[in-house]
Amino acid sequence: MSDAERSPWFLPIIYVGGLIFGFGLAISGMARPEVVLDFLQFEDFGLLFVMGGAAVVTGIMFAIATRYLDRAPLTAREYTRRIKKFDRNVIIGGTIFGVGWGLSGICPGAAYASVGIGNYPILWAIAGMFLGAYAQGYWRNVRTPASADTTSADD
Repeated sequence: MSDAERSPWFLPIIYVGGLIFGFGLAISGMARPEVVLDFLQFEDFGLLFVMGGAAVVTGIMFAIATRYLDRAPLTAREYTRRIKKFDRNVIIGGTIFGVGWGLSGICPGAAYASVGIGNYPILWAIAGMFLGAYAQGYWRNVRTPASADTTSADD
């Protein structure tokens, strides 16, 4: 999609949404690794309510938007289902994500919010996320011949 098709409000709304998300994580305590680790050790179930509340709001909005709108308001893209294969990459990626979440005590979105509340040691985990993403992209490019007609996992 070209930038001309997007609403001029696209980037400002994305940035405001990110700020609201970050403040929500900070206020709820989910930007603190101790809280997340307590959840993963079945000691504090507050994260379950935060994630559950987010899932309910998202589900309602998707149901309303896809029923009453033919296109996404900010991107002008048609609403379609995006079905991906459940393959080896999903298993490996999910495992790496889960191990990283367990070791650092925080997921990627909350890691950025955690920096905002002064948790600067989390920058090591963020650096690890970037390094891991780069290594995965490099490995995928080396593994796949340049002439092959392949599509990205996000297409």
